[in-house]
Amino acid sequence: MNLDESQRKKVAEWVGQGLKLSEIQSRLASELGLTMTYMDVRLLVDDLKLTPKDVERPKTPTDNLAGAGPATPGMANAQAVAGKPQPPGTTPESAPTGAGVSVSVDQLAKPGALVSGKVTFSDGNRAEWYLDQTGRLGLVPQTPGYRPPAGDVQQFQMALESELSKMGM
Repeated sequence: MNLDESQRKKVAEWVGQGLKLSEIQSRLASELGLTMTYMDVRLLVDDLKLTPKDVERPKTPTDNLAGAGPATPGMANAQAVAGKPQPPGTTPESAPTGAGVSVSVDQLAKPGALVSGKVTFSDGNRAEWYLDQTGRLGLVPQTPGYRPPAGDVQQFQMALESELSKMGM
């Protein structure tokens, strides 16, 4: 869709304000009367050689798994693995018992998995996790038959999502 110069300037202004593409799509419809799909808006922004800004979102209590206070030492180790290259064969498995859930991501995924790693639960039990090509999350505990507490499973999923998002996944 071709836009006139004033409409292009308006879109550039919205991008400069840090609006998301979906917000730009809504404003195009409400303010300019242009109905466009999300993909059309994305292509428009690209054609105009504009780069949407990544707005720093405020930290929420879910960003810190402990709810309040500093992250657990195990989480600091997991974050170090996700953010910086580690020597081959090194993984942070020194999370103290009762310190919450810590997640690490393997440098090389296990065969048949898109990504894999290790998790230490709050009771000290450890497991290997993997995400397969169909998007299924699998958990292989070191102790056969082990079932982590329900609260730990939720913390594990949130920590895993956080670690994977840091890696751009």
